[in-house]
Amino acid sequence: MIETPTANQKVWLSSYPSQVSKEIDLTPYKSILTVFEEAIRTHKNAPAFSNLGVTYSFDDLDRKSADMASFFQNELKLKKGDRIAIQMPNLLQFPVALFGALRAGLVIVNTNPLYTTSEMRHQFQDSGAKAIVILANFAANLEQVIKDTKIESVVITEIGDACAFPKNLIVNTVVKHVKKMVPAYSLPQAYSWKKALEIGAQRPATPVELAMDDIAFLQYTGGTTGVSKGAILTHRNIVANMQQIVEWMKPVLKPGQETVITALPLYHIFSLTVNCLAIMRYGGHNILITNPRDIPAFIKTLKTTPFTIMTGVNTLFNALMNHEDFKSISFEKVKMSVAGAMALQKAVSDRWKQATGTPIFEGYGLTEASPVVCCNPIAGGDIVGTIGLPLPSTLVAILDDDGKEVAQGQEGELCAKGPQVMQGYWNRDDESKKVLQDGWLKTGDVAVMNEKGYFKIVDRKKDMIIVSGFNVYPNEVEDAIASHPGVLEVAVVGVNDEHSGEVVKAFVVKKDPGLKSEDVIVHAKRTLTNYKVPRSVEFRTELPKTNVGKILRRALRDNPKA
Repeated sequence: MIETPTANQKVWLSSYPSQVSKEIDLTPYKSILTVFEEAIRTHKNAPAFSNLGVTYSFDDLDRKSADMASFFQNELKLKKGDRIAIQMPNLLQFPVALFGALRAGLVIVNTNPLYTTSEMRHQFQDSGAKAIVILANFAANLEQVIKDTKIESVVITEIGDACAFPKNLIVNTVVKHVKKMVPAYSLPQAYSWKKALEIGAQRPATPVELAMDDIAFLQYTGGTTGVSKGAILTHRNIVANMQQIVEWMKPVLKPGQETVITALPLYHIFSLTVNCLAIMRYGGHNILITNPRDIPAFIKTLKTTPFTIMTGVNTLFNALMNHEDFKSISFEKVKMSVAGAMALQKAVSDRWKQATGTPIFEGYGLTEASPVVCCNPIAGGDIVGTIGLPLPSTLVAILDDDGKEVAQGQEGELCAKGPQVMQGYWNRDDESKKVLQDGWLKTGDVAVMNEKGYFKIVDRKKDMIIVSGFNVYPNEVEDAIASHPGVLEVAVVGVNDEHSGEVVKAFVVKKDPGLKSEDVIVHAKRTLTNYKVPRSVEFRTELPKTNVGKILRRALRDNPKA
C-alpha cells in the first residue's frame, strides 16, 4: 500500500476548509459511555428522544438505561463482552436498550427486524449472542430459530410500551388484535419490557470499566462477498467518527438547539452513528420515525414538529416530495439535510433545494468505517454529484489494482485510513485480510478525484446492489433462487429504479420448462427479506461466462436485453 499522506493529498490538504484538515481529539473520552455521561450532565432536562407522542429527556434516558443495565447484569447474569442482539424499528425502547447494554459492558449486535428466519439464524449463530431484546411483531421468527442459537435470555417489547397508561394498552391492543401485526408465538422464558425495567430498578447496576479498544458493536454487513459478516467496531471507532462528524458540522450546528428527524432505522450504521450518537454530542433531540414508509403519517409529524436537521436516503427525499401534502411542511428552521447510504440523484437534490430552500449534503461511508469517510462541506463548497471531502483525521486514496496511487482524474479503487476504520470481521480473518492492508480499508468502490480534491463514486468494484440504501449481495440471492428444483443457473444484478435507486433482477436458465417468473419470486420470498427479492425475472437459454465458467454479471448489467 501507499505512504501517508499521498501525493494528491498533499495538494488538496492545503486548500481544504479548516474543519477538513483539523485533527480530532479523542483524549477527553474513554468510551462511548463517557460521551453519554457528558451529554446527561450538560443537557439533563433537555429532550433526547421522542416517539409516538412521548418524549424522554436525557435524565429519563439515564434512569431507564441504568435500570436496563442492572437487569442485564443482575437478572440475566450477562458479563462484559457478552453479545446481545437488538431487533426493533425506531422506538423509544431502542436507545434505552442500546445505552443499557453499553453500560453493562455488552457488545451490541444490531439486527434488522425484517430479517427472515434464515438471516436471523446466521447472524445469531455467527455472533454468539446470548440475549436479545426484540419487538413482539418479530418474536414468532425468533421462536423458530432460538433453539439453533446460544440465546438464553429474551426480552420482548411491544410498540406502545413506552407510552403511559391507558395509551400503551390501546396501542398494543390495536397493533395485536385490530391490525393483526403480531403473529402468534411461544417464548415462555421471555421477560416483558415492563418487567425487565421493574426488576432492574430494584438494585443499581455495577459500573463497568470500558476502554477505547473494547468492542462496542458487531455491525453485520456483506462486506466484499455475499456472506454476512460482523464488522468489529470498537468504542474508539465510534467515538472517533462521532468526533469527526461533530467537527464537520461545527459551522452550522449549535449545542442544545438541534432537532433531527430520524427516519432511517437506528439499527442501520448511518442512523446509529450520525443521529443517535453524534447528535447526542450536541444535546440534540431525535424525533424517531417508526414507519417512514407511511408517508402521510410521516408528513403529519414533519408538519407538527419544528426541526433543524433531517437525514435520509435519496428514495426517502423523493417519496416525500412526490406526496401532495409535502408543500404544507414548514422548513423555516431547517438548516440542512444529509443524504447517505446510496447515491443522491441530482434531480432529487435540485428539487429538494427548490422546494425547501435548504440543501441536501451528500456523504459517503460504509459499515466498515463506522460509517462516515467523506462528506460535502457544510459551510459552502458543496458539489452535487460528489461525495465531498475526507473527514478530519481521515486519508483517502485512489489506487490501481497493484495498490499504487493513480493520477488525479483517473479512476481506481477508493481506499480509506482513519481511526473510524473497523478492526476486522468477527471470526473472519481471511476476509479481514482482503479488505484491510497496512491500516487502509479497501472499499471496493471505484472513484475518481477532481482537480478540487472532491471525490466521486463512479462504479462499484464489487457486485453489491443497493436498494433504498440497503446492501443486497448477489451471492446470497443467487443461492436462494438456485435452491429451486426448476432452476438450472441463475445470476442477479441491480437495475436502475426511480423509486429505490436499484432493484434486483434475476437471470435464470430453466431446468423445468414449465418454470414461471412468479415461481422464482415466490421461492425467493421464503428465505429473503423483501428488498432482496427480485422484482423481475428474465429467462435465458444460457448465461455469459468466462472461459473457466464464471458467470459474468457485468455483461448482464451492461447488456440486460441481450
